[in-house]
Amino acid sequence: MLTKNINFKSFKLKKNNKKIKIDLKLFLKENNMILKSLGSGYRNNYNKKILKKFKNFFNIRVIGMGGSTLGTESIYDFLNHKIKKKFHFINNLQPNKSSVKKKRNCVNLVVSKSGDTLETISNTNIIIKKKDKNIFITENKKSYLLDLAEKLKAEIIYHNNYIGGRYSVLSEVGMLPAELMGLDTKKFKQINYLVKNKNFMNLLTKNVSSTLYFLKQKKFNSIILNYDEKSYNLFRWYQQLVAESLGKNGNGILPVISSMPKDNHSLMQLYLDGPKNNFFTFFYVKEKNSPKIINKEILSSYKYLKNKDINQIIFSQKSATENVFLKKNIPFRSFEILNRDEKTLGELFCFFILETILIGRALKVNPYNQPSVELIKKETNRILI
Repeated sequence: MLTKNINFKSFKLKKNNKKIKIDLKLFLKENNMILKSLGSGYRNNYNKKILKKFKNFFNIRVIGMGGSTLGTESIYDFLNHKIKKKFHFINNLQPNKSSVKKKRNCVNLVVSKSGDTLETISNTNIIIKKKDKNIFITENKKSYLLDLAEKLKAEIIYHNNYIGGRYSVLSEVGMLPAELMGLDTKKFKQINYLVKNKNFMNLLTKNVSSTLYFLKQKKFNSIILNYDEKSYNLFRWYQQLVAESLGKNGNGILPVISSMPKDNHSLMQLYLDGPKNNFFTFFYVKEKNSPKIINKEILSSYKYLKNKDINQIIFSQKSATENVFLKKNIPFRSFEILNRDEKTLGELFCFFILETILIGRALKVNPYNQPSVELIKKETNRILI
């Protein structure tokens, strides 16, 4: 087990992870502020007094791009059963009309680290009205959105400049909206306990070593076989984390999200018998209240479905696919989530962030920047001007 909340099967490779273990120890001794944001000692740039102002708002519109919203979307979907409020995400330049439509009892939460994100500026201009209640999360530096927030007399929460968007989920960017969702944000902060968990640390370094081996073997595609619809946005967050952190200097991993078991009927043939340039992650969440098969409606030819629920069927399909992968010697790891709560999600955030940073360090790329994306921003501005 990775933790008591997560059953975990690692890649079936016996790779020497001694170098990664040494690097992990060195990394944990560094004064890394991203690492600190994952723990209980990190101080958020907001307080209960600020939260109280917005406690009674039922509709919250989150306006941002990439890492400014993906972490919050992950939390909202994964823990939706615990949330009584309605969150609407404006995360592209073709927003859902129902999300943009004026709502009663609504507050706008605008998130942009730089304060100059073109898409966020454009959406904010169209959506926000003068009488709206607004919260802005942005850096404490001259920018369009900081100027706008001051003009609107909005609540301003400063985004720390040393935490990039994709790493910001357990900082103000993810924890303020989590507080508005009514969640216990302290339970997300698991790094202090995880670094003392030998099993967690061993499995973490083993997975990093295995991934580096796959890259040497020209396996660059990381396919996530996701058996939980509520985790789709978790893997959109993971997709950005991995692709943007590692895709540099000819290096990188392409994370692909595959919705299961639906993709058994479209992509699985390729996964099983196509090019051998992939490695896989199975992800499944055990649901406690799953719809049950209606026994009296089942024909005798499928009587084995009697007394089964949907979650059992999904788990059977996942197990069957893993068995076939084993027989075909296709590399995979497997997560089985036993508890859908803040603690478990915090553990997953920590695992994936640490894993990505360690892979970046081993590849000798900077896992914290995204220099080539800036080229597109500059070229877009040049065309518009």
